[in-house]
Amino acid sequence: DSEQSTGSDTEVLAERTSCSFGSHSDLTSGGSGPQPPPPSSMEEIQVELQCADLWKRFHDIGTEMIITKAGSTEMLVSNLHSHFKHISGAISCLRLDPHQQYYIAMDIVPVDNKRYRYVYHSSKWMVAGNADSPVPPRVYIHPDSLASGDTWMRQVVSFDKLKLTNNELDDQGHIILHSMHKYQPRVHVIRKDFSSDLSPTKPVPSGDGVKTFNFPETVFTTVTAYQNQQITRLKIDRNPFAKGFRDSGRNRTGLEAIMETYAFWRPPVRTLTFEDFTTMQKQQG
Repeated sequence: DSEQSTGSDTEVLAERTSCSFGSHSDLTSGGSGPQPPPPSSMEEIQVELQCADLWKRFHDIGTEMIITKAGSTEMLVSNLHSHFKHISGAISCLRLDPHQQYYIAMDIVPVDNKRYRYVYHSSKWMVAGNADSPVPPRVYIHPDSLASGDTWMRQVVSFDKLKLTNNELDDQGHIILHSMHKYQPRVHVIRKDFSSDLSPTKPVPSGDGVKTFNFPETVFTTVTAYQNQQITRLKIDRNPFAKGFRDSGRNRTGLEAIMETYAFWRPPVRTLTFEDFTTMQKQQG
């Protein structure tokens, strides 16, 4: 349970994939054809996790999420479709009342009351004792709230701005979690007339005007440094900026290996040359 942080841009926290999203009609009805009637109650609202198959691949290994004192932007419920150092959270609201106003929020709750440790010789997470004391409740209210059902259904709802921290004194509004614990993200759709108790520092209100969704494949264990090498490998594999890490330079010349780590600096229409590399070194002193 090291407090080591992986804050460098060369760290492979990020996920990026070619997940693509269809038009509004694709999201709401699965293609052309008759549109389904709008939900008549909160119970009929539907929300879908983007790229669930990719999430399942991580889940089968044992998803790990980095947390830091300053707040990590590695996030969850996700299609893994965002910029460097993010696992962006993304859901698609398939069915909402287009004329109703909604807030969308996320909180993250413990899966159990246990603390865990990673056993390297068996490559497994094992129970290490009872969970630490509960942390103050935090709720991330999506910045596009308040919006109509029609507006929500026209977009993929991303949570890539949400940050995780292990700083119990955090005053930045980040979600506070303990390291080496298991958590479940939850997405809440909250009708406008039921949002009077909605607050970033209070539990999410409950009742007929609130519908909560959770996806088992998004359960994760918090870490300050990745424990399972398979997770690191899969994250590198899904990161287009990590080509230099994938090749690792074992069978390359020193210069070629170094240049591969600068692949994301390449101009879009030509290959990085030796002169470009020399110039970059001079600019960096």
